[in-house]
Amino acid sequence: MRKENSTQAINEQFLFQVCELNSAVAMISGRWKSQIVYSISQGNNRFHLLKKELPNISEQVLGRQLKELETHAIIVKKEIPETVPPGVKYVLTNKGLDLIPILESLCDWGKTYAEGKEISVCPMS
Repeated sequence: MRKENSTQAINEQFLFQVCELNSAVAMISGRWKSQIVYSISQGNNRFHLLKKELPNISEQVLGRQLKELETHAIIVKKEIPETVPPGVKYVLTNKGLDLIPILESLCDWGKTYAEGKEISVCPMS
């Protein structure tokens, strides 16, 4: 856990105050968050479906990334009462839905400009 008065925390707070871009990037930063958001938008809205879609992510990391996306109100967790035991599904909020075209544009940008990588398919396009 990082100290709130550390140089890194102070610098981060300053950057968030001077530019909204820094805050936005912080909300979706993380190796898996963009893939999780996109996967939920494609109907993989339950934990086991996300794990199946993203087999290289550990369950612990998936759970943590989902919680962070919930904290930033990009997704919400809803109960599915008709299942036994009751299950949950993840649903994109309006904020999350607004993020999809941005992620698709970033994917296109990455296809064009990613250095040293052959990118032929991006799951977001």
